[in-house]
Amino acid sequence: MKVVALIARILLGLMFVMSGVIGFLPINKGPMPTGLAGQFVVALMQSHFIYVVSGLQLIGGALLLANRYVPLALTLLGPVIVNIFLYHLFMDQKDLPIAIVVVALWFVVYGRYRKNFEGIFAQKA
Repeated sequence: MKVVALIARILLGLMFVMSGVIGFLPINKGPMPTGLAGQFVVALMQSHFIYVVSGLQLIGGALLLANRYVPLALTLLGPVIVNIFLYHLFMDQKDLPIAIVVVALWFVVYGRYRKNFEGIFAQKA
């Protein structure tokens, strides 16, 4: 199981470092989605919120690759992954399988570090 978690951590780290870097580059990222999905992407770009998301992806991915502060990286990437999954589930289904793989990889890495999260699941502090 350690090897599977290691591979999942590295894959997740690479995906998010690359995605984070691409978010900061002023390059053509392909055709804009249509409909509500396109409006959502335009709102992210025009509000510059995309830079916050890209920054979180870059930091979280780098921490995963460096194998330092992995629970922090999982905590930073968790909400980003939820939003990626929900975006693809409700607005743009064409990349939904990739989003499902990202969610699965996150849970594999989480399973390796779940003891670090025990405190937040305590019913009484």
